Amino acid sequence: MKISVVIPVFNEKATIAEIVRRVQAVDLPIEIFIVDDGSTDGTREILAELEDEAVNVILQPKNCGKGAALREGFKHATGDYVLVQDADLEYDPENYHTLLRPLIDGRADVVYGSRFLSTLEHRVLFFWHSVGNRLLTLISNMFTDLNLTDMETGHKAFRREVIQAIDLEQNRFGFEPEVTVKIARMKLRLYEVGISYSGRTYAEGKKIGWKDGWHALWCIVKYSLKSHGDSYAKIAPTPVTEKGNQT
Repeated sequence: MKISVVIPVFNEKATIAEIVRRVQAVDLPIEIFIVDDGSTDGTREILAELEDEAVNVILQPKNCGKGAALREGFKHATGDYVLVQDADLEYDPENYHTLLRPLIDGRADVVYGSRFLSTLEHRVLFFWHSVGNRLLTLISNMFTDLNLTDMETGHKAFRREVIQAIDLEQNRFGFEPEVTVKIARMKLRLYEVGISYSGRTYAEGKKIGWKDGWHALWCIVKYSLKSHGDSYAKIAPTPVTEKGNQT
């Protein structure tokens, strides 16, 4: 078994070395794909100093957005499972074992790590930001007929063949609602698990804002109403034994 961790990066000089260290400290066979999305703050200089065969650095020629960086990373992944990891230390790599369990057991095709479905530690921050997240999740659920608690989570894990088969279009934070709608339309087995979370303030470098919220709403409607081909349905679920293990 091998895990591909895709880390989209844009101007994360203060945290990139630490998040790589934390990912490498997880007791799992991991390959890392860091996709730098046109950083200008010295992040690229730090990435150039990384010396590890399991760490692959991909440099985007210009800033295109998180979704574009993830698409590039997904293309290069070779592991059995692909996991998204933000570079800003909000999401703890120690969550990986919890996120991957339904996949490894053969029960899921996709797993979301929910910030709201957990008794683990959470940094207490913005009320209205959390309201916005829950509202977008509610609207997404209305269109997809899912019962997620955290559609916007940055911790998502996939069977590699699943995420590489999805035709993703969004370049920025629209990735989250787009991939959720397409997962629902593909009738994939989606699980949700509780995770710990340490959000950061805008002064600390948080990038998503209210304009991204409106764009997420537009993506939910767009991809829910957009027609799609039959190619998504060709992904077969992983066989499961009576004990829940893959065959």
